[in-house]
This record gives sequence, C-alpha cells and structure tokens, in this order.
Amino acid sequence: MDFIDDRIERYAFNHTQDEGPLLTQLKQETHEKLELPQMLTGRLEGRFLKLLVQLLGAKRVLEIGTFSGYSALSMAEGLPEDGRLFTCDVDPAAIEMSKKYFHRSEHGSKITLLEGDAMKSVEKVDGPLDMVFIDADKVNYLNYYEAVLPKVRSGGLIVVDNVLWSGRVLNPKDESDHAIDDFNRSVHADDRVEGVLLTVRDGVYCLRKK
Repeated sequence: MDFIDDRIERYAFNHTQDEGPLLTQLKQETHEKLELPQMLTGRLEGRFLKLLVQLLGAKRVLEIGTFSGYSALSMAEGLPEDGRLFTCDVDPAAIEMSKKYFHRSEHGSKITLLEGDAMKSVEKVDGPLDMVFIDADKVNYLNYYEAVLPKVRSGGLIVVDNVLWSGRVLNPKDESDHAIDDFNRSVHADDRVEGVLLTVRDGVYCLRKK
C-alpha cells in the first residue's frame, strides 16, 4: 500500500464517515491477533461498499473472503432488515473472530457464514444476487468471477478488491501478480459487463452485469 501518498490517504480517511465503535474495535483486534492484518478492508473501502449496497437497493449479497468480518459487517449495514449476506472463508482464526463480531452486531443476523472451500460455498448460494464482493486468494479471481457471474442479476454489481496489487500489476513477477493482471485484462475485454477500475486503496474493480 506504500504506492499511495500517505497524506492523501489520511486526508481521504479523515473525510470519510466514521465506521462506529464496533468496527473500530474489530479493526484493532484484527491488527493485534491475526496474521496479515493489512488484509482488513478498513474505513474507506468499508464505507464505499456500504454505499454501493445502498445505491443498488441490494437485498442479496455474496462475499468471497470474510477475513475478520469487517467488510461483511460494513455491507450488512447497508442491507434492509430482510436482506441477506452470504460470506465464505476457510481460515479458522479469521472465522472465529468474524463470528464473534457478527454476534455482537445488530446487523449480524443478516449474515450467513459459509466455512470451507470458496468454490464449493459459492455453489450453495442461489441467485439472483444483487452484488458480489471478491476479496480472497488472487490466483482464483477469474474462477470466482466466472462462478458468480451467472448468479448476478442484470444490473447487478461485482466488486473486486486488490486489483492494483500495490502497483505490482505494472511489472508482474510472481503467480499472484500475474493472476491479478490476467484478471484485469480478461474482465476489461468481457462484453458481458461494463467496468471501471478505481484507485481506491489497493484498487477496486466495479463491474456491472449487462
């Protein structure tokens, strides 16, 4: 994330709505107890995801990659009371923490956590979906995308995180670098969607299904 000017990042953070005490506490505990805490969505992207859910009037959302639950709770805030969010993860430590915070949140009852292999979890979720957020292992981004696209309604949204990959997409070297670059090139050429790649944090691709 060091490819973004710290002063600009802080300015954007300070001018974005506060996420509230529960998510602030979740963020702190994530940094204290989980490996790779930089994977946390954080205020900027979390509030952005909530806003997208609200703008879509979404009622059914799927998330691939729960981590500690910050993004799931952010999106659940934007759902109506009868809305449902399905989120999946495979890491026991992350699942334990996310469950704890889902239980504590007034929005936790909207969330269903699916444990285990993400591709198998996706098969369990019926469409139509209003929105999908992909933020899991990078080498499977295209596989996740192809698996969820048929389940997304026309006019629905697929949001994909880390698509700038700390700038490494400019000079891909390892497997994850190439996977992200390949994903970006593929969806850019996909006439089933229309998209914009935003320079929000580590890059967010917003893809609207036609």
